[in-house]
Amino acid sequence: MNSIDSSSFDALPLALHVEDLMPILQIGRNSAYALVRSGRIHSIKIGRQIRIPKSSLVEFLETAQI
Repeated sequence: MNSIDSSSFDALPLALHVEDLMPILQIGRNSAYALVRSGRIHSIKIGRQIRIPKSSLVEFLETAQI
């Protein structure tokens, strides 16, 4: 099982690609895009590219209901 320690998390860029969510959340590509499309993880569209602010990922993890 891959885990992200705090030093790895601190090294993440301020804006992530949707594909960057996959190993962090241990989910597939379709699930990562579904979280973004649904608005559960806030994203920003820059041109044709989608970026997720690291703060939005932190907020999602803090408020996620399991």
